[in-house]
Amino acid sequence: MKPRNGRRAGRPAPLSQEAIVSAALRILDTEGPEQLSMRRLAKELSITPMALYHHVRDKHDLLLLLLASQSRDRPRAALPEEPRERLLAAAQLLHDVLAQYAYLDEILASPDLLAVSSVWIMEALLDAAVQCGLTLEQAAQAHQVIWHYTVGLLKIRNTRRRHHAELNRPTQREQVFATLPAAEFPRVTSLADRWSELTVRDTHRKGLEDVVDGLLGQYLAPPGDLT
Repeated sequence: MKPRNGRRAGRPAPLSQEAIVSAALRILDTEGPEQLSMRRLAKELSITPMALYHHVRDKHDLLLLLLASQSRDRPRAALPEEPRERLLAAAQLLHDVLAQYAYLDEILASPDLLAVSSVWIMEALLDAAVQCGLTLEQAAQAHQVIWHYTVGLLKIRNTRRRHHAELNRPTQREQVFATLPAAEFPRVTSLADRWSELTVRDTHRKGLEDVVDGLLGQYLAPPGDLT
């Protein structure tokens, strides 16, 4: 017997990708990435987890859907012509794209997710490195170094932000610094009162320039030149 609503028995009600993405983004905005799960998303959509799995296979599939939806209409930035500046600009863009995702840790845990939204940045970075004089293999190694520097900085920044948001007492580091004898740790104690101020500064760009110049110097230095 055909159901009154016209659908075959057992088939889930139509659910658009836009509705799934909107619900997931609401959870991210109001509750944070830690609360985004298939069960929580199903509740937000007023369906059962089993019904949700008919539309999204798993958490990985959900993140792919989120990345695709958020990157679909993003215009590609114009990059400088000069190779070193283009390499820096592409590396900076990698940082900026990653930094906008609230579910950063999930992306970093599954690097293949990144390809959905920024494979063109990877292409630009590799091409700029080759234009600087690196081989394609060296360019791939340079990309990995820049990737590790970028995601390491972002993970530290995000972890520190979450940690300090939950903290209502001096940090463990501050407590340790307060007990150090100056005679034994003169450098540390002289900076103890300013350590948080000094280390919270955003030094990404300067560090990125140092990384890029170090890579170019390493790969392009004449054989035997250790200076």
